[in-house]
Amino acid sequence: MYLEGKHMSILDTISKRHSYRKTYKPDPVPREDLVKIMQAGLDAPSGCNKQTVSLIGVDDPEVLAKLHAVIDPPQGETAPAMICVLSKERIAYANRCFAVQDYSAAIQNMLLAIVELGYESCWYEGHITDEDRICDKMAKILNVPDEYNLVCMLPVGIAAEEVSGPRKRSFEQRAWFNSFPTEEEYKQIFERAGVKPPR
Repeated sequence: MYLEGKHMSILDTISKRHSYRKTYKPDPVPREDLVKIMQAGLDAPSGCNKQTVSLIGVDDPEVLAKLHAVIDPPQGETAPAMICVLSKERIAYANRCFAVQDYSAAIQNMLLAIVELGYESCWYEGHITDEDRICDKMAKILNVPDEYNLVCMLPVGIAAEEVSGPRKRSFEQRAWFNSFPTEEEYKQIFERAGVKPPR
């Protein structure tokens, strides 16, 4: 389902994307849209092409109910679909592994594809991977082998409420050309905006 039947430019999609933590409409997400979103994730860059990312799309209401039964406090529970991101550590070279970079790139690709197709989502990682290890309970429900880590869940659905995002600092407050600004220049940038520099 393309938003209003039209494709957005990639730059429009990037600026439109916001983390959505509100209620979703019950409309199901067609399997073909989930495939497009997941393929976008698999097409992301991968360090040394080790392809450490795997994905599980969930659109079965019974499986979704089992997953949400272990997600406490609830997050994305009204979404009609979910994508779970799996990561498997593989050494690229010199004892280095780029699994975190791999799945981060895959998630960003999927978040953009989700918006492009007219849906909303939110990157839930810390909530399920902290000391409560909700991710392990989810992995068990999904029959994930021990050598994979479930690192993130993305609810997917049509927003039932207004989509908005936090105000971000301006371009000149976060990006420069050819050199980091001097201490005085940096201070003046924020003074012109009437705000204090971040700590």
